Amino acid sequence: MLDDPRDPSLETKFIIPRTWRGQDNVDGLATSGMFLAGLIMVTRNRILAWPSLILGASAWINQHPLRTKEGGTPPIGNLILGFTALIAAYLPLFLKPGSATASSPLRQVPLN
Repeated sequence: MLDDPRDPSLETKFIIPRTWRGQDNVDGLATSGMFLAGLIMVTRNRILAWPSLILGASAWINQHPLRTKEGGTPPIGNLILGFTALIAAYLPLFLKPGSATASSPLRQVPLN
């Protein structure tokens, strides 16, 4: 029978394609984008926010689902972190300078 999948004559050796390699190395651009995003949230440097967002978008666009290891983190986190760093860098420009201290319920009362 030629239709029988258990027929030993129909067996072929499994060969991994030459271009299909596991991603053992770390993506340097994605790692530097995450580092920049963390640095932006600490220093509030607005100039570094744009390269961090671009590096996050690059990591998301250049992902290869068949090449990533099982259980690896998806690169969408880099893009979200770059976007959040951009918001954290530019948000103080849109807030009023004295609005947070005037409406704060934890004002310091001088002791007599």
